[in-house]
Amino acid sequence: MQEEKIASPVRQPKPKWLRVKLPTGKKYTELRGLVDKYDLHTICTSGSCPNMGECWSEGTATFMILGNICTRSCGFCGVKTGRPETVDWEEPEKVARSIKIMAIKHAVITSVDRDDLKDMGTIVWGETVKAIRRMNPETTLETLIPDFQGREDLLDRIIAVHPEVVSHNMETVKRLTREVRIQAKYERSLGVLKYLKENGINRTKSGIMLGLGETESEVIQTLEDLRSVNLDIVTIGQYLQPSKKHLPVKQFITPDQFKKYEEIGLKMGFRHVESGALVRSSYKAQKHLT
Repeated sequence: MQEEKIASPVRQPKPKWLRVKLPTGKKYTELRGLVDKYDLHTICTSGSCPNMGECWSEGTATFMILGNICTRSCGFCGVKTGRPETVDWEEPEKVARSIKIMAIKHAVITSVDRDDLKDMGTIVWGETVKAIRRMNPETTLETLIPDFQGREDLLDRIIAVHPEVVSHNMETVKRLTREVRIQAKYERSLGVLKYLKENGINRTKSGIMLGLGETESEVIQTLEDLRSVNLDIVTIGQYLQPSKKHLPVKQFITPDQFKKYEEIGLKMGFRHVESGALVRSSYKAQKHLT
C-alpha cells in the first residue's frame, strides 16, 4: 500500500469538496430562532460547524460545559487557552433546560479541559447528565470527554451515569500527538477508551483529523490501535486551520482517500465509520446508537 505524499507547508486554497452549503430547512430555522431568543449556547453555532443544518434537522445538537477557556493549548484547537472561569454549578440545569426548549432528541455534551480543578470537572459532568435525564427522559446522550489525565476514579463518574455513547478523541496519529495535542498522550488516550469499554460503556467512540502531515500507514495504524481496545465508532475528518496562530494544513485529503479509510475501518470491524472532509466528532451522532 503506497504512502500518501505529504504536501509542502505552503498555504493552499481550499478544494471544491470543502465548500459548505448554507444550513436550511424548517427544523433548522425553528432551532436557530430558539437559540437566538433564549441565548442558548451550542458548539454548533459557536464553532460554526459545517454540519449544523443537517444535524439540527435530525434533532441532534452539541453543548459545551465548564466554560469556554481551556487549561490546555492544543495546536489545532480554536478554543481560548488561559485561566478558566469559576465553575457555574447551575450549568447542569441550564443545559438540560436548553435541550428541552430545543426539543433535542440526541444531545452531545463536551467540555474544555479543566486541569485546574481537583475533580477536573467530572462532578459537573455527572450532574449535567443527571439533569438532562430528569428533564428530558426521552433524549439520548453522547459525552465527548477529555482524558481527565487518565484517572480511573474520574472516569468512573462518567461510567456511573451511563451515557449511551462515550467519546474521547485521539485527534491525530501517534507521531504527531506531541505537536498537535501538547499536554496529551497517545497511549493515555487509548487507555481511557480501553477502560471505558471494559467497565460497562456499551458504545465507545473516537475521532481523528487528517491533513496535519500524517501518512496513510500511520492512519491505518491508528485505526488498528483503536480496534485493539474494542472501539465501536470512529470519525475521520479534514483538519482546517482556525487561525494563523494554529498549525497549518499540510494536505487536503481527497474524497476518494476518505472513502478508502472508511472501507478499511469497516473491514477492521468498527460498527460505524464516518469518513469525509467535513466530518466532525458529532456528525450523524444519533445514528451511532444503532
